[in-house]
Amino acid sequence: MSYSHIDRATVLAEALPYIQKFTGKTVVVKYGGNAMISDALRSAVMSDIILLSLVGIRVVVVHGGGPEISEMLQRVGKQSTFVDGLRYTDEETMELVQQVLCGKINKNLVSNLNRMGGRAVGLCGLDGGMLRAVKLDEKYGLVGEVTAVDPSPIEDVLNAGYIPVIATVAQGTDQDTAYNINADTAAAKIAVALGAEKLVLLTDIRGLLRDRKDEGSLIHVVQCSEVPALVREGIISDGMIPKVDCCVEAVRSGVKRTHILDGRIPHAILIEMLSNEGVGTMLL
Repeated sequence: MSYSHIDRATVLAEALPYIQKFTGKTVVVKYGGNAMISDALRSAVMSDIILLSLVGIRVVVVHGGGPEISEMLQRVGKQSTFVDGLRYTDEETMELVQQVLCGKINKNLVSNLNRMGGRAVGLCGLDGGMLRAVKLDEKYGLVGEVTAVDPSPIEDVLNAGYIPVIATVAQGTDQDTAYNINADTAAAKIAVALGAEKLVLLTDIRGLLRDRKDEGSLIHVVQCSEVPALVREGIISDGMIPKVDCCVEAVRSGVKRTHILDGRIPHAILIEMLSNEGVGTMLL
């Protein structure tokens, strides 16, 4: 399908009121899934983030890196073990998590953003004691539960005109260790601490579906009060439960809107934020 100049102008005109609404506001994007693995999708996400930043929206990127961590563990001959969907993290695994998340992945994302015309700075939860945590449960090893977020380092980076890119490793307060933090959870906590307008979780699924076999059954808007019934009906289940819980906690703690978006759709962030069409599920 070809687009005329009028079509392109119409798209830009449609985006204008959304740009005006969100300029100066903070949006936290949790970046992960296929959008991190595919070069084409990664490029689309990076360009979305840069565009939002250039029109005055304060974008904060929070990232995980599960596949890369699993790959590194495999290289050193260590088996990846998961308990209740969380990676069991012993001391050796925690060292690798720190190296991969705070080093390779974080700096690659920063480099990609800068190469494409953005201005990004890499951070991790250890910087300035930004993320503080205690052990979640002995059965998960060195997986932490965030107890406090100091947004000052993030605010400093934003105020200097940069895009903060944050790796989710936290400083332990109950023992002298770093903790591995679930990226969805960390993004929600950071969004609350920053008083963000929006929290966007990029996933590998369409959003909330009434029928998981039918992508046409997407639920576009969910009120937080509706979530318990959707869990009972099995519409929210398995790995979607903790994602939705993060969104509900963020909304109830002051974040205006949360979005679960399909990171497999190129430019899903722009479509959701700057157009009349929604491509995912919004919780409010």
